[in-house]
Amino acid sequence: MFRKMPLILMAVILTIIFLDPIIPLPLKQFLYAISLSIKSVIVMLLPFIIFGLLFKAAVMLSGSATRIIGLILAFVCCSNFVSTFLSHYVGIWIFQFDLSVISPRELTGLEPLWSVELPKVVANDKAMFAGIILGIAASKLSKDTARTLAVYGEKYIGSLLKGFVYFIPFFVAGFVVKLQYDDVVGTIVKDYTTIFAVIALAQFSYILAAYFLLNNGRIKEFANNIKNMLPAAISGFSTMSSAASMPLTIIGAENNAKNKDIARSVIPATVNIHLIGDCFAIPIFAYAVLKSYGMEEPSFINYLIFAFYFVLAKFSVAAIPGGGIIVMLPILETYLGFKADMMSFITALYILFDPVITCANVLGNGAFAKMMDRVVLLLGRWKILGYETKV
Repeated sequence: MFRKMPLILMAVILTIIFLDPIIPLPLKQFLYAISLSIKSVIVMLLPFIIFGLLFKAAVMLSGSATRIIGLILAFVCCSNFVSTFLSHYVGIWIFQFDLSVISPRELTGLEPLWSVELPKVVANDKAMFAGIILGIAASKLSKDTARTLAVYGEKYIGSLLKGFVYFIPFFVAGFVVKLQYDDVVGTIVKDYTTIFAVIALAQFSYILAAYFLLNNGRIKEFANNIKNMLPAAISGFSTMSSAASMPLTIIGAENNAKNKDIARSVIPATVNIHLIGDCFAIPIFAYAVLKSYGMEEPSFINYLIFAFYFVLAKFSVAAIPGGGIIVMLPILETYLGFKADMMSFITALYILFDPVITCANVLGNGAFAKMMDRVVLLLGRWKILGYETKV
């Protein structure tokens, strides 16, 4: 089902649009209520999901290889932040587009049959920092116990997230019903076709430029690097999973690296946390959605704060289709002012575009491995992994 999710969502959207004239109002209100209820459950559970995934990441990335892990994490954070920061300028450009403003047909729009507001026990930012700090502390006190807890936690969280994926069509359906009720579906189709093209252009221009610079502008080596990564990129597009494409990513990165051990070490450590495709897609989508809903453009300071938490939350992204947007919903709500229908909207956009986003993530991971290969060669030695690299 995961691989077919974009097709399922497209079928849901087209079915609702086609059957809208004969869908009774109470059923529309019911579907919208279901969507809002699912959103409320997500918001309540997300702090615990974020804590568990970050706890696992901190435990697995701490240990004897402190220096090299620190180096990898520093470059991952820098790479994610740079791409997120650059997407801000693409977002500003998008904000100047003449996008049709989404406004309800009536003053109140479609009302749900019921409204559920579940309590939010812990703030997401507190869950983020707690997961990191406790993960590091636990691994120092008892590494084996911490790893056992981390593995069990990830197992249950993975099951929870995979279960949630089955509710995504209902999550999206209620929102599409509301959009159709408010007469804005045609506007979205017209405006967001261009947005998809802009995001793809921004993602792949940045990634191809990185490969070009890492090869010192040599066209032949640049083309060979891209050729080596194409099988992994195609796999990412078709499976919508960077983790599932990891074996091909490692092979491509090994062929592009001078020291193959580096690729074999870097790719598994960063496959779910270094996500250039997400770093461009989600902020640009966010700007487009804000503009479509007639909201103000975020200030530079607000965007920097958003980018900080966005990059930090990348360490808690689950390796499932749509996982990149699920953990970002509370950050979009808190720092960019997203409302319930806006979060449903950006979730649908993300999942529909997920094949392209994952393809960009895989190619970006190959470029990151190439960069780490260059960095390690410049440093001269990587003793922690048991070998020496001569400069």
